[in-house]
Amino acid sequence: MTETDSTPKIKKRPLWLRLVAVACVGLTAWHVFATFLWVSPSSELRDAVPDKALRAYMQPMFGQSWSVFAPKPIDGDYSFEVRATLEYTTGRREATQWVDAVNLEMDLIHHNLFPPRASLAGNQLASDYRNKWQKLNDEQKNVVTLGYFKGDDWSNRLNDDLNEREIQSTSSRKNTKSFIETERAASAYATQVAKALWGQDISSVQFRAGRQAVVPFERRNDPEAQRPDAVTIDSGWRGLTVIEGQNEENFAEVFNSLEGVK
Repeated sequence: MTETDSTPKIKKRPLWLRLVAVACVGLTAWHVFATFLWVSPSSELRDAVPDKALRAYMQPMFGQSWSVFAPKPIDGDYSFEVRATLEYTTGRREATQWVDAVNLEMDLIHHNLFPPRASLAGNQLASDYRNKWQKLNDEQKNVVTLGYFKGDDWSNRLNDDLNEREIQSTSSRKNTKSFIETERAASAYATQVAKALWGQDISSVQFRAGRQAVVPFERRNDPEAQRPDAVTIDSGWRGLTVIEGQNEENFAEVFNSLEGVK
């Protein structure tokens, strides 16, 4: 037997296994890169990935928030209240009572060691909506309070009115575009909540995002200290919004499983 014959042969790994390994490495590298872009400040590097693509990948599964850490930990509670107009076949119309979707979603977190990401949807949306709204100018904020729900073009008319009142600057255009995207997400979420609560007879929805600060840290031991009043951002009535890819049945199944939902 020759020396070559006695040398053990190394068995090559199957091609499919190597392809899977390469795909896993590529996916890991993309996830680390996307997470870095998501948590980093706005920059030219972040603009290398389209904002919609980055947002669609990171939210809601991988959204990051460092506000739980010092120097400024979370110091307030958010609310996202929804109501709807019911329109019956008889022609009768009536508005429902306000329902706080965030308060209902908290039932998915209480006494749950592994809460689902769905439990943060309303809270995150209220925070995003408030932050984007604050960057609008006064005329645009007045537009937000108006009702846009008649006709199939109601959303386009709302967007046009917001764009017409923006200040001619790069930052204003960026803020307006960002708010319009969040406004659409809020309308779609409110539509899902309304359908889950009141069925398919709804013809329009209205929502308001609120925030109530906690007792100031320096007064934490004061028995007479009270929380500041909640600050609420009101929207006008909106038409129904359904975004491609939403699953009304799954949303209703989860939402109606919460305690307090009727």
